[in-house]
Amino acid sequence: MLTLKTSDLSPVEIQGLLNCAVAPRPICFASTIDKEGNINLSPFSYFNVFSVNPPVCVFSPSRRVRDNTTKHTLENIKEVPECVINIVNYDMVQQASLASVEYPKGINEFIKAGFTMLPSDLVKPPRVAESPVQLECIVKDIISLGDSAGAGNLVIAEVKLIHVDEAILDPYGKIDQAKIDLVARLGGDWYCRVTADNLFNVAKPNRNIGIGIDAIPFAIRNSKILTGNNLGQLGNVEDLPVDEEIEDYAQLPEIKALLNATIGDNQNRELQLHLKAKESLDMGNVDEAWKILLMKP
Repeated sequence: MLTLKTSDLSPVEIQGLLNCAVAPRPICFASTIDKEGNINLSPFSYFNVFSVNPPVCVFSPSRRVRDNTTKHTLENIKEVPECVINIVNYDMVQQASLASVEYPKGINEFIKAGFTMLPSDLVKPPRVAESPVQLECIVKDIISLGDSAGAGNLVIAEVKLIHVDEAILDPYGKIDQAKIDLVARLGGDWYCRVTADNLFNVAKPNRNIGIGIDAIPFAIRNSKILTGNNLGQLGNVEDLPVDEEIEDYAQLPEIKALLNATIGDNQNRELQLHLKAKESLDMGNVDEAWKILLMKP
């Protein structure tokens, strides 16, 4: 394990390490306006939602590492404390990246990047019509983290209006993660895309207190087949199946065949049971996996 003291590193080196390690990061595509009416549009990946009551997003237009200058976004919100956070998806990521070019003050990145300005309902900066979700925000505070190159400026933006494209909703009126096609920032030139084929579910921690990995029988906990993720799934149950449930499951033709094929070979039987349980866990069938694992070797 390489251990590095940040005091021994330059801001550029720290930026490279953190941007690659703390990722993926959602993108705040912020539209702002100055007191003279000049519109600015710029992406920031130091961004997330921090509260829902009140609804608050925080993003950071940091001081440039290269020359310690500040960005037009920061200057604008100091003059007009309003912004629109436009969520970036795959269809607009190249244009959003283009908007990050350091155009002179007064140049409208909506025009340079080819985006459509959509009037906001509450705030002065316009929305990006191409964005699937647009958040109209009032800037409540700006917290400077320093005056040196690379120092952040935490913009605390309270969300007042949420605009959602109906095309990304599921039948229940909620945002469908497969439809929104989000992108996120990594290190360097790298991004990632959230597509349907790389989405997966992780069951929330058991509200009634899961048994925990330490309560899993030793032979299962030290399996050469089951991964740490698999053990996490197994430890998230409140109760284990009872003997009758295990015996009933053992009567299934597929399980009977496995047991019959390993009669007299306990080591191979345990191996095959663990392989079978892993298949069930990888499909999210935790109760089924427990029934398999608790069968007699």
